[in-house]
Amino acid sequence: MTVVDDKEIIVKGRLIRTAELKEEWDEDIEDPETFIKKLKSSGIKADIFTFMQRLPESKPKYNYHMEWDSIAAIPITSYENWIKKQIVQNSRKKIGLAQRKGVVIKLIDFDDELVKGILDIYHETPIMQGKPNRQYNTVFETAKRLNATFLDRAQFIGAFYNDELIAYIKLVSAGRIMRTMGILAKVAHRDKGPMNLLIAKAVEICVEKKMPYLIYAKFNYGKRGSQTLKDFKRNLGFESIILPRYYIPLNARGKIILKLKLHREIAEYFPTKIIRIAIQLRSYWYSKKFAAQLRTSNYAPE
Repeated sequence: MTVVDDKEIIVKGRLIRTAELKEEWDEDIEDPETFIKKLKSSGIKADIFTFMQRLPESKPKYNYHMEWDSIAAIPITSYENWIKKQIVQNSRKKIGLAQRKGVVIKLIDFDDELVKGILDIYHETPIMQGKPNRQYNTVFETAKRLNATFLDRAQFIGAFYNDELIAYIKLVSAGRIMRTMGILAKVAHRDKGPMNLLIAKAVEICVEKKMPYLIYAKFNYGKRGSQTLKDFKRNLGFESIILPRYYIPLNARGKIILKLKLHREIAEYFPTKIIRIAIQLRSYWYSKKFAAQLRTSNYAPE
C-alpha cells in the first residue's frame, strides 16, 4: 500500500488500474497538484488517480477531468422535521409497526458479545441481494477486526427482538458529517422493519451531535444499482447529492483511458434492459448453486 502525506492509497482494477484514497469519505486533498506529484514519484502502479470533494463543498474547485458522483445523504435540521416532512408516510408506519412488534433499539458497546451478534447476521444466508454473501464464512477474529475501525469516533446501534440482535448500524463521525460504515439486518426479521428504527435513531444522534448530514453510501449505483435499495433510502429521507469526482492520468496509458472514457464501469456501455436481464440470470444461477444452503437458512429472494 502506498502512503502520501499520511494518506493511504489503494489501487483497484487489473486491466485499468485506478488509485484512490483508502478512506476518501474521511479525507480531503487540500493541494491536489502537490499531492499528485508526490503520488507519481512514489512509483505507484496505477494509470489514474481519482478523488472526490466532500460535503459541504459541492461546487467544482479544480481544473481536472471531472464527473459527477452521487451520495445518499439526509440533510439534518431536527428530528421532528425529519419524521414529519422528510420521510414518506409508509416509512412512518413501519417505524410504528417495528415498535409495536417489540423491536427495541439500544446503543451498544463494541465487545465480543456484539461481534458474536454481528457474526450471527453474517452467517444467516449465503446469498445477499442476488450475490454471494462475502461475509458468510467469516470467522470471529476477522469479524472483530472488520468492525473495530475508527472506534474512537464510532457509535454502534442495535435492533433487538427478544434480546436477539436482528440488525445493527455502525455510525462514524467524519468531522462535518456522520456516515454509516456497517448496516445489516437479518432476513428472517425484515417483516419487523428494524432498519427503519435504526435510521430513526441515527437521525436522533446526528441532531444531538449537531451533524448537518447523515450519509449512507451512494444514492445512484449506475445501471447495476438496486432499485429496492434506492427506494428504501429515498423513503427514509435520503437525497441524491452530487459532488465533483476528479480523474487525473498518472501516465500515458491513463491519458488514453480517460480520452476513450474507459475508466467507467463496463456496465455503463450496455443498455439498461440487458443489464437487468443479466442481474436476474445471475441471481437465479446463485440461487441454484447455493440451493442446499438456502434450504437450511431463512433466506427468501425478494
